[in-house]
Amino acid sequence: MKYSHKLSDAVHILAFVHIYADGDLSSAAIAASVEANQSMVRQLMAKLVKAGLLNTRPGKVEPSLAKSPEAITLLDVYRAVEDNRDLLHIDEKTNPLCIVGGNIQDTLNSVYASVQQDAEASMAKHTLAEIISDILVREKAKNR
Repeated sequence: MKYSHKLSDAVHILAFVHIYADGDLSSAAIAASVEANQSMVRQLMAKLVKAGLLNTRPGKVEPSLAKSPEAITLLDVYRAVEDNRDLLHIDEKTNPLCIVGGNIQDTLNSVYASVQQDAEASMAKHTLAEIISDILVREKAKNR
């Protein structure tokens, strides 16, 4: 099973842009922090710009948050970068002649929709400010 890291990487990018606002904000510097290639970082940044979460200017290496960290929720970032927004996916290839195989998809669709709603409601409660604060607290604790 392949997992998407887009949400994690996008939050990483936004936190990096905020924390290092006066530093090197090149895609190379951000990619080094994410441990990803610059192209992937630029693609995610483009999605964040399109969603109104990040500001960039052509020819300038000055990305900035488009909103305050308190106004950016994890759900905002999730919706900006995840192409397939469903967290859980159903196996479409089951035996329709079997009691389980013939009914599992509809049953799980209902359950998975509920899980999706719960997850999105939870993501809406967490802000980038909260995440940045925790990063900085953890870093300060390391350096004691």
